[in-house]
Amino acid sequence: MDKFVIHGGGKLRGTIMVGGSKNGTLPLMAAALLTKGVTSISGSPHLQDVATMSNVLRVSGARVYGKRHELKIDTATCNHFEAPYDLVKTMRASFYVLGPLVARYGRARVSLPGGCAWGPRPVDLHLKGLEALGAQIKNDHGYIEARAKYLVGATFEFDKVSVGATAQLVMAATLARGVSRLVNTAKEPEILMLVQMLRKMGAQIQELPDGLKITGVRKLKPVHITVMPDRIEAGTYIAAATLAGGSLRIENCPIDHLSAAMDVFSRAGAVMKKAGPRVLVVQGPKVIKPMEISTAPFPGFPTDLQAQLMAVLSMARGTSIITDTVYHDRFTHVAELKRLGADISVSGNSAIIQGVASLTGAEVMATDLRASAALVIAGLRARGTTKLDRVYHIDRGYEHIEEKFNAVGARIERIKEAM
Repeated sequence: MDKFVIHGGGKLRGTIMVGGSKNGTLPLMAAALLTKGVTSISGSPHLQDVATMSNVLRVSGARVYGKRHELKIDTATCNHFEAPYDLVKTMRASFYVLGPLVARYGRARVSLPGGCAWGPRPVDLHLKGLEALGAQIKNDHGYIEARAKYLVGATFEFDKVSVGATAQLVMAATLARGVSRLVNTAKEPEILMLVQMLRKMGAQIQELPDGLKITGVRKLKPVHITVMPDRIEAGTYIAAATLAGGSLRIENCPIDHLSAAMDVFSRAGAVMKKAGPRVLVVQGPKVIKPMEISTAPFPGFPTDLQAQLMAVLSMARGTSIITDTVYHDRFTHVAELKRLGADISVSGNSAIIQGVASLTGAEVMATDLRASAALVIAGLRARGTTKLDRVYHIDRGYEHIEEKFNAVGARIERIKEAM
């Protein structure tokens, strides 16, 4: 497995480019199953998660091809309606294919998902919503089997906001017979991009104050869509500049989707200036300020930036508290940050961070995608050398992050080790 060797202490200076949204691309790929023909997705990131989803689609019989950042998905030959455990266990988003498959073909068999190794993230809302639309659901030895002669319109209210379940059900409802009303849906930009794509395909979707109204159609058409920039990648670079210091120019930055993150890192002391519609210049502070902050669904501070913020606040001058209201046990990075010298304790779904004067390089291990990003950021500031193992986690969501950071003054080596 590859590892990073991070030589800390240098400040970041220069321009860094944000890639296409990982969390946005994956549901768009699943949505291609709703139609027959070639769907093309421009600006897709070249990531392990995208490769995994491509293989899930190939198992169904689809052809997935194209250039590095241009995906083409041909569903004309789909004839196998299963997503196997070996693929789904590595990435939860593979589960997205369940709704499109049962909506278009009347049946699907998809393994229960895996992915990051922190906390239970059940798929109850996915399944309850599909049952409300008329699907018959059965759990068969770790596989979800869904069947329906056709889906029917229904009203379904989410008892909590769920990005994944919202994407799943809005896709399925596009081909249901009748009108569906989804209440308390997620409002993340990635969901709005999926809705935009479905409308281009011919879906009838109306945004309501409390959710979405979908009038089912008999068929959809393949389209071309361009992926938005990745707001979590951009937020990670803001965090890196805040902790490591220096001045970082972030291009292709989805500023409109980063209001909460920009506000939080500004409170920590970073100075930000818009230099164009998608250009943000971030100046690191001399002193990092402590704070109390809670994660929340969009437009709140995203849980996917919680670990990166914790790395920053580990060197704040004072005590900070981060409460994760989205995932209550997303704190596997705490133990690893402590190996670098951070002073952090966990109580329930809150982390109490006592700021320290310095971090020191050590051997640490990535436990999930965003935790690995936090450890890279911490390593940039730590004195000495940090060795980060299991960087395959970070490859799932950041395209050549070490090369991007090295271009702006970091010193990160990728060491390839034999299995």
